[in-house]
Amino acid sequence: MGRYQRKTDRQSWSQESMAGAIQEVLEGNMGYRRASKAYSVPQTTLERKVKEARQKKLSSEAAAVKMLGRYKTVFSEAQEKEFVQHLIHLEERLFGITLSDLRTLAFELAEKNNIPHVFNTEKRMAGKDWLYEFLKRHPKLAIRYPEETSIARAKGFNRVAINAFFDLLDSLYSKYKFLPNDIYNADETGILTVANKPPCSSRQKASWHFNISRMGSACYSRNMCQYSRKFSSTNVCISEKERKSPLDG
Repeated sequence: MGRYQRKTDRQSWSQESMAGAIQEVLEGNMGYRRASKAYSVPQTTLERKVKEARQKKLSSEAAAVKMLGRYKTVFSEAQEKEFVQHLIHLEERLFGITLSDLRTLAFELAEKNNIPHVFNTEKRMAGKDWLYEFLKRHPKLAIRYPEETSIARAKGFNRVAINAFFDLLDSLYSKYKFLPNDIYNADETGILTVANKPPCSSRQKASWHFNISRMGSACYSRNMCQYSRKFSSTNVCISEKERKSPLDG
């Protein structure tokens, strides 16, 4: 847990309300006094933040960010946006990073770009306070526990391979005229003996999150269950142990 605790009631206004008030003033829809009353934000603070937004050409959301004391954002809005896109890019390619990796990347980004920061120089990573605030500023990111998958399976899950599968399935239906009783639904569960997986960052709306296994080899056991409309549920349990290479499917 982070050690920082808020000890003042200053800037107790809502950041979303401040962003709305700034937007109204920038667009000329309201004056300072009317906007401050409509959105319940301090007028002097609103004036300062509108001035800052005009001088630095910030969006209303960026100008509304609270900065109390030394606890302020290290990266600019554009830098954080690019950082988030990089994390999503890694997650889409099945290389979701852990929270420790994210904190290390943030430290390296600040160091290589000569950005002033208060990160831990001994551990060479950003603090937990920064991490939680970063995730709060970017709700599209979420922390999920990934499901391990092999490189071969990840490479096979592409548009060309999927279209080829359904083309083959359609040709078999046309050739053999399968009836519903001839069709079985088979579900396989595999257990891969790898170390416990740490949580990784991913997109908020992603239903599943996969991560390519980093082990060179591991024991793998399978269990399968088949079901047909003609027969009652048929359980076929296949328990086998084999050594898995990272390139095996």
